[in-house]
Amino acid sequence: MESLLPETPLPLPLLPPPPTKVTTATDLRTQAEALEASFLAEMLKAAGVGKPLAGFGGGGAGEDAFASFLTREYATLMAAEGGIGLSEAIFRALTSEAT
Repeated sequence: MESLLPETPLPLPLLPPPPTKVTTATDLRTQAEALEASFLAEMLKAAGVGKPLAGFGGGGAGEDAFASFLTREYATLMAAEGGIGLSEAIFRALTSEAT
């Protein structure tokens, strides 16, 4: 009976490189803002922001598909404009820990 396995092993997929170490204050602030944006996106989603409107004027299937993108963009813009102050608190905690 003939084997179904290939004669040569298949190559394993390459793993992505490990994350680089965040070293500058700008990098820390960027990462802190990204974390705040993620938090705000979850809070906005829980509050119902971006949910499709019922009845006339609802966006249908397209609105369902893209509502999360809109919510995420709202959260990113909020965080970039200062948000709720979470990114600043995270940034200060990270910089005080580094010194």
